[in-house]
Amino acid sequence: MILATPAAQAVFERYEARAASDAQRMKELGPAGFAIRDEFLLPVGREVGELLHAMIRAHRPRRILELGTSYGYSTLFLADAAKAVGAEVVTMELADYKQEHARSQLAEAGLADAVDFRCGDALELLAADAGPWDFVLLDIWKELYLPCFEAFYPKLSEEGVICADNIIEPAMSRGEMRAYRAAVSAQADLRSTLLPVGSGIELSVKWSAGNPKL
Repeated sequence: MILATPAAQAVFERYEARAASDAQRMKELGPAGFAIRDEFLLPVGREVGELLHAMIRAHRPRRILELGTSYGYSTLFLADAAKAVGAEVVTMELADYKQEHARSQLAEAGLADAVDFRCGDALELLAADAGPWDFVLLDIWKELYLPCFEAFYPKLSEEGVICADNIIEPAMSRGEMRAYRAAVSAQADLRSTLLPVGSGIELSVKWSAGNPKL
């Protein structure tokens, strides 16, 4: 069991059951499901969740930023790992009803004390926080990837990590993903690779020329 407690594992299993149910409903609805996409869990998936968990445990960041709480699936993995290493998760979400659901699930998992829930416009919330950010999960509406990156990148710590989800799928978002990847590639102090895990993860690390480890 990757999660630290039976309570956290029980919450995860409940998320997995909902994800399976939502996937079946989306299949039945077809294109019509796009209009009510906010009702669906749309999780990063277990493989990505476990990858995020392992990276946090290994990297031991102090401040973790999640852009896109949604219903809290990925927040569960982030918070469980953060609690193990003494870190804090700051998670940002526009939809208050989604974040309230996430908050209740994290409380049941015994992890709410590791999370700072912030509800509102992501760009406004980012502007209000001076940073630094040591680990970032970017999993927000895809048209916001580039403006959010431009907002948090100046506050990314040395050796800070960015994990951007949905780089490969869905296919309809590939234009926004190409723009995001181009912006990342233009930064001389970011080293990036595309991981074919889940819907595709772009993993970027800040590693400047002045880093003594180089």
